[in-house]
Amino acid sequence: MSSASISFPMLGDWSICPPNSFTLFGHTFYWYGVIIACGFLLAVAYGYHRCREFGISQDDLTDNLLFAVPLGIIGARVYYVIFFGNYDSFWDMCKIWEGGLAIYGGVIATVLTVLIVCRVKRISPLAVLDVTSFGLLIGQSVGRWGNFMNREAYGYETDVFCRMGLTLNGETVYVHPTFLYESLWNALGFVLLHIVSKKIQRRFDGEFFLLYLAWYGLGRAWIEGLRSDSLYLGGTGLRVSQLLACLTCIGAVVLLTALLLSGKCTPDRLWVNRAAVRTADSEEASE
Repeated sequence: MSSASISFPMLGDWSICPPNSFTLFGHTFYWYGVIIACGFLLAVAYGYHRCREFGISQDDLTDNLLFAVPLGIIGARVYYVIFFGNYDSFWDMCKIWEGGLAIYGGVIATVLTVLIVCRVKRISPLAVLDVTSFGLLIGQSVGRWGNFMNREAYGYETDVFCRMGLTLNGETVYVHPTFLYESLWNALGFVLLHIVSKKIQRRFDGEFFLLYLAWYGLGRAWIEGLRSDSLYLGGTGLRVSQLLACLTCIGAVVLLTALLLSGKCTPDRLWVNRAAVRTADSEEASE
């Protein structure tokens, strides 16, 4: 299907056949990688713009990104390779430009990396993860269009009004555009999280990260059930990402509720406020 023409009946009688790659200055670039890179740059720009509100300096955020980005990509690929497992060689496993990155593998690797880097730098990993949550939603929303260019991550055949047509050799099948569902779900999640972060004071570090896990898990649990290319847990028939989405969503909601009801969520516990106190104390000591 990688060379199929794409159409959306709800938008009229037209179709497009976007290329998977393009050549520039004698080099071949794959749209999948270019789109993911664009999503990453937008996420970083937003993170740099907001990080000080969470008590994280741009230098500290950069240090986390230097390790989290490559390891996150490796984690996303390893997760996919483990559960897909249909490769003829190690080189085939490395061809990420052909598709095959699992976001949950990337999130797991990113979280573990942030925990280690923040421990070394002695800053709050939960505050960093709060900033990271916005970037994840941006990156996932934009990055899903790489799946569109590769004609992948689509769902079962359907006749819903928003169906996507894939035409190859004169035959057309209409499927759920699950890449689009997830892109829009993440974009909406980013807008809502941004508004909440501007209107409501955080109660504790890690709150936005838990909200991200709950929101993304809820949407992914539904969308994954529509996909035709899900990764399965052995021979159980269980979709790995759907199971993980349900668990993370439920876990995040339970933890959010428990923390909010604990009565221990006070402004003075936030990393940004503790950092401000330390800075003020240091300035007084130096006078």
